[in-house]
Amino acid sequence: MNKNLLKSTGLLVLLTGIGINARAQQSAETKAWVTKSNEYTKTIIDLDKKYSPEYGSSQGLAEYDSDIAVPTLQNIMAERKDEEAVVAKLTEALKTEKNTFIQQDINIIITHLKLGFRQQDFELSRQVPFLNASSTIYSGLETLLDDQTPEARRQAAVMRIRKYAGLEKGYKPLTTIYRERLQHQMDGKNMIYPSKQRMETDLSRNASIVSGIAELCTKYKVTGWEQPYATLKKQLEDYDKWVKANVLVKARTDFRLPPEEYAMNLEAYGIDIPPAKVAEMAHALFNQIQDEMKPIAGQIAKKRGLPSDDYRAVIRELKKEQIHGDSIIPLYEQHLKDIEGIIRDHQLVTLPNRPAIIRLATAAETAQSPAPHMVPPPFLNNTGQRGVFVLPLNMPASPGEKATDKYDDFTFDAASWTIIAHEARPGHELQFDKMVEEGVSQARALYAFNSTNVEGWGLYSEYITRPYMPLEGQLVSLDYRLLRAARAFLDPELQAGKITQQQALDVLMNDVVQSRAFARQEVERYTINAPGQANSYFYGFTKMIALRKDTEAALGNKFNALHFHDFILSQGILPPALIREAVMNDFVPKEKAL
Repeated sequence: MNKNLLKSTGLLVLLTGIGINARAQQSAETKAWVTKSNEYTKTIIDLDKKYSPEYGSSQGLAEYDSDIAVPTLQNIMAERKDEEAVVAKLTEALKTEKNTFIQQDINIIITHLKLGFRQQDFELSRQVPFLNASSTIYSGLETLLDDQTPEARRQAAVMRIRKYAGLEKGYKPLTTIYRERLQHQMDGKNMIYPSKQRMETDLSRNASIVSGIAELCTKYKVTGWEQPYATLKKQLEDYDKWVKANVLVKARTDFRLPPEEYAMNLEAYGIDIPPAKVAEMAHALFNQIQDEMKPIAGQIAKKRGLPSDDYRAVIRELKKEQIHGDSIIPLYEQHLKDIEGIIRDHQLVTLPNRPAIIRLATAAETAQSPAPHMVPPPFLNNTGQRGVFVLPLNMPASPGEKATDKYDDFTFDAASWTIIAHEARPGHELQFDKMVEEGVSQARALYAFNSTNVEGWGLYSEYITRPYMPLEGQLVSLDYRLLRAARAFLDPELQAGKITQQQALDVLMNDVVQSRAFARQEVERYTINAPGQANSYFYGFTKMIALRKDTEAALGNKFNALHFHDFILSQGILPPALIREAVMNDFVPKEKAL
């Protein structure tokens, strides 16, 4: 699982109408429990930094920049033993801790660790994993070789390359460690091998990823990297050949996960109902959204004199208005300003004074993350870094796919509105950076992460912005919501064997009007990259909508959307149950008293 990290400086909730003295008192009380909570959380943060120095670097801690994780089985088990000791210590603390917020934070950490134990036990006892050394190393270097990383820290990437390559005393090549781990797992009985489709796809992209390391070193004028990089590149090429000869030949042809693994995936992503129930709900919403799209498509067709008012035909016409090359970023920057105007005019959420950052992805980044996404800022030792909205445009073709397949999904005017609302403002950029600026307890920032809550807010951000977009933006925004509903039945039905990958592609290309390239990327997501995760958008959105309706019912004419949204953002990335508890027990009483 990815670790999501946020700086903690104390939670401060500012509600209009509360006096200055009351706010100061609230801030002091909050700071006191946050400080104590962070003392508990420090025990697990220290372990994360100890066993994963790249994690420390990603959080702005320069003392970890020259170190790397050494993921031998021995070290993995040593970390497990230390984590079990943390669970025992925190379980004891629960017996005496009286503060409700601190109790929640302790339980967040314990739940996080215990799920990790179950996942690890399954992996070690049942699986031969696909350990992709190229991807691991690129991620470890990308943290240092970044526009927002201070120049003085970037040279440490050379030492990291040397250690990954085993060129420093006491270090084995990472490829050797991975090979030994794989061999150990392959010696087990009745082991489950990785998906052939996933392995072939990822291996086909490793050349782009490895080349991306050289591109980053050149871009940031690092010195002395060429020789260790050449050694590392050869190791990675040889390792991939070995993986193909020893693991790929035994890979399973069925992409579906074992049911117990899929169930743990759903739990980790925050989905607490059966996948079949998610699919049933999603099918119903899919049909409802299509009905909402029809009148808007009709208005656009009439305005533009289009031959068909079917929403599919209208969207295909809109997609013909592609923006290319240097015009893409200016388009997104302009519509970001437009959306910020909408947010201010309609008092949707409090905006910061600083601008959001948008940039194009490199080829290596695209191979790693081939969809528009937000790169969070460092959260433990942030020195001014901010989240960055990254917009990939192309992706290397998978084996058997045509290299000519191109995206047309992100680079037309009508699409930019909802993508900005989701990834930038009022979506993830605001979600992450607000936590840096306002502060939350470290347990809530780091270990309560839940894809359902994160992506639920992103989709909800599209929802509250959509009514004020131009008609074309509204139609495509609904189309993106249609995509999230499609995900929530395609993912579980693919995993259950109820539909084929081609049938999923047909739905995505025909009914959701995606390019073949984007549809292919989506199906890879459901089958090989992150089975279960795609459900979280739809599920989180339903939770947010239900919470808003219940809050409106509780407050009546005292409901204030600005206050509600600011409060949600102030809580950090909490699971839906804890967000609901905070809203009903804290926000609603305070709003009633105003």
